[in-house]
Amino acid sequence: MARDTVHGCTQCGLQSPQWHGQCPGCGAWNTLVEEVLSSAHPSGGRPARRANRRAGRGSRAPSLGGAAAQRPRALADVGSRSPERLPTGIGELDRVLGGGLVRGSLVLLGGSPGIGKSTLTNMVLGHLEQSGRRTLYVSGEESAEQVRLRAERLAPGALRVPIVAETGLEEILAVLAAHAPEACVIDSVQTLHAAELSGAPGSVGQVREVTARIMELAKARGIAVILVGHVTKDGALAGPRVLEHLVDCVLQFEGERERPYRELRAQKNRFGSTNEAALFEMRAGGLVEVLDASARFVAEATRAPGSVVLAAMEGTRPLLVEVQALVAPSELEQPRRVSSGLDRNRLALVLAILARHGGIATGGADVFVNVVGGVRVEEPGCDLAVALALASASRGVALSGSPRACFGELGLTGELRWVGHPERRLEEAAKHGLGEAIGPPESGCGASEAATLAQALAIALPAAAQRRVRALA
Repeated sequence: MARDTVHGCTQCGLQSPQWHGQCPGCGAWNTLVEEVLSSAHPSGGRPARRANRRAGRGSRAPSLGGAAAQRPRALADVGSRSPERLPTGIGELDRVLGGGLVRGSLVLLGGSPGIGKSTLTNMVLGHLEQSGRRTLYVSGEESAEQVRLRAERLAPGALRVPIVAETGLEEILAVLAAHAPEACVIDSVQTLHAAELSGAPGSVGQVREVTARIMELAKARGIAVILVGHVTKDGALAGPRVLEHLVDCVLQFEGERERPYRELRAQKNRFGSTNEAALFEMRAGGLVEVLDASARFVAEATRAPGSVVLAAMEGTRPLLVEVQALVAPSELEQPRRVSSGLDRNRLALVLAILARHGGIATGGADVFVNVVGGVRVEEPGCDLAVALALASASRGVALSGSPRACFGELGLTGELRWVGHPERRLEEAAKHGLGEAIGPPESGCGASEAATLAQALAIALPAAAQRRVRALA
C-alpha cells in the first residue's frame, strides 16, 4: 500500500519514508517533520486545487510544459479595493485589528492559560451573532456544556452562537463547508488532528497541516477565522514558526491572572498597524474595555520614594503608568535583579548607566522594578522613568512634585535621547493634572527638558538628595 505521508527535513529539505532522530542529509537533530504527500489529499491535493483556484486571474501565456502561465502585470494596472470587514462590537479589538475582522483572513490569538482568550472570542461571536452574522464556535478543549457555562455570564448573543465540540480536521472542515459561517473561532488549533498524519495533536506536522487546510477553506469561502493558540512557558506562541507566517494577523493577549487588567497587542497584521494595543479589565460579566487607562493608573500612583509616572505610547495612544522601584541591601553573593512588565536586560542597562553617569551605584543591593497594573512596557522611552524610580528608591526620597511624569531614552554615554510623540505624552500628563514632565531636548512646551541623565536627576531629586548624590559620585 502506498504511503500517504513522508518525513521532510526542515533544514535541508530531504524526504525520508521513516522518521530519523538525525537527518541523513544534513546531520541536524530533530528536524524531520511528518508531511502529507500532495497526492494524498482529496480532489487531487492542495497544489491542484490552488492551481484551479488561480485560473482566470489575469491573462495567460503558454509555458514550455504545455500548461498556461500567468503574464506579469504592473502594479499600477492591478485593481485595489478595501477588504470587507466584520466589526466585532468591541471597539478596542477593532482598533487593534485595523477596523474589524477581514473576510477570509486567519487571526492567531495567543496567551497564557486562564488569561481570557476564550472569554474574548465568546464575546466576539456573541456580538456578531447579535448583529445578524452567521458564526460558529469549534471547541477542541472543552465540551459544549462547559462553553455554555461561560457564555451565560457574557452578552445575550453569546448563547445563540452555534457550537461544535470536535477535534477531527475532516469533520470540522465538513461542518464549515455545510454551515458556511461568516466568522468562526477554533479553540484551539493545537488540539486538532489530521487523520492522515500519525503525529500527536499539537506536533509540528499536525499544526502546520491543520492550519494550511483551514486557511485554504477560509480563503475560498470568505470565512474570518480566529485560531486560539497555546503559548510556551517563556510566553512565545507554541508550535512551528510557520504557523505565524501562514496567518494574516497574530494577536498576543497578556496580563497577570491575579490582576484584572489585560493587554492585547498585534505582533503581525497584514490589514492594519502593528503599533496598536488595547487594554481590558476582567470582571464577572466578561472583559470590559478600559477607554481611559491613564486616569486609573494616575489615581493609584503613590507619592512614596521609588515611584514615578511614565508617559508611554501604546501605538498611537498615550498611556500614563506608574513605575515603582525598590532598592534593598542584599544578603546574597550575587544580588537579585527582578523586573515585572519590563525587559530584564533593559533594567541591567539602566542600572549600568545610572551608576556610571548618575553616581548611584546599586551593585551590592537587590533591585526590584514593577510596572503597576500588569502592563508590559517595551518602548525605549521608559528608560528615564526606570532610572528616576531607582534613584528615588536608592536615596529614600520622593521625587519633587510627585507624582512626577517623565519619558526619554538613555544613551550609553548618559545623554537623554528624543522619543516619538512628545507632544501627545505631555498633553496626556497635563490632562490628568501632573506637573511639568521631565523629557529630552526638543520635547516642546510644558516639559522640563534635560540633555543628560545628571540634569534629569538634578530636576527630579530634592536638593538634599542631590548633595548626597554629588558626595557619593
